[in-house]
Amino acid sequence: MQRINNEAPLLEVKGLKTGFNIDGELYHAVDGVSFKVNPRQIVGIVGESGCGKSVMSMSVMKLLPVGIGKITDGEVIFQGKNIEGLSDSEMNKIRGKDISMIFQEPMTALNPVFTIGFQLQEVLLNHQRISKQKAREISIDLLRQVGISRPDSIVDEYPHQLSGGMRQRVMIAMAIACQPKLLIADEPTTALDVTVQAQILDLLKGIQEKNDMSVILITHDLGVVAEMCDEVIVMYAGQIVERTDVDTLFYNPKHPYTKLLMESIPKLNEEVETLGSIDGIVPSLKNMPRVGCRFADRCPSAMPECRQITPVLAEVEDGHDVSCLLYKSSQPVEGVR
Repeated sequence: MQRINNEAPLLEVKGLKTGFNIDGELYHAVDGVSFKVNPRQIVGIVGESGCGKSVMSMSVMKLLPVGIGKITDGEVIFQGKNIEGLSDSEMNKIRGKDISMIFQEPMTALNPVFTIGFQLQEVLLNHQRISKQKAREISIDLLRQVGISRPDSIVDEYPHQLSGGMRQRVMIAMAIACQPKLLIADEPTTALDVTVQAQILDLLKGIQEKNDMSVILITHDLGVVAEMCDEVIVMYAGQIVERTDVDTLFYNPKHPYTKLLMESIPKLNEEVETLGSIDGIVPSLKNMPRVGCRFADRCPSAMPECRQITPVLAEVEDGHDVSCLLYKSSQPVEGVR
């Protein structure tokens, strides 16, 4: 159920465009994305691989690869301040302290040559004026908080000595070490078995409620969205195609892409031989359509004008935004293509 929140947004992304330099040309992986995250809200961002979800999160964190990726337009406003123009040193004061991130692959995100304790303490010492001994004590307590047994000994072990589920818990411990106001979780349950996935999600939910954090949860798993989120953003080919609260999305999806994603979910009360699927693939950056709906080539409801007119994200019902020419409100003003 959606939480009603009249407070000012904690994070506001306005018209964000992020491009990558490929063979001397700039191609946009995120193209005009706008959304808000309110205090204590969990916002889910869903879509297939290649839709721009992770690039969007790395843009917010200003962690794009130097010389290859860059923000070309838009604003990222955190607690009323535009952080897009901050220097690296200024951003370092925010990353890990006010905004933290759980990266997609814990084995590659954790440094294999340093102990778990060293990496946890590094986060604490970077943002707090405490001794190394105090940082070690806090690190052990953090490991305990995320449900790791034997934290006193695990703190001196290396990432390769831990299971995937334990490494993910370490990543969560690092992310919450300084009690951030916003946590970005990028596919936090990828490559984990179902039982461990459920444990990690319960852990995240508990931490979010205890610390009054806001969370951006990036996933391709709509089951996770249904369990965790207040609001959902559906992305396709670098753009938002649908945005609404979680109940509305599941009971009344509007965009053809969202409907097809829903049809691909297994249902316990139905017997089917094959699950629904979406024909084709997400267009690559080099093959991104310049005009028209980017989903048109895969859409079963596509009309001729879908390849000629670019739809705009607009409200089709109260609190329900969709970018599709099937809805009159999504049709751009005359002359806009």
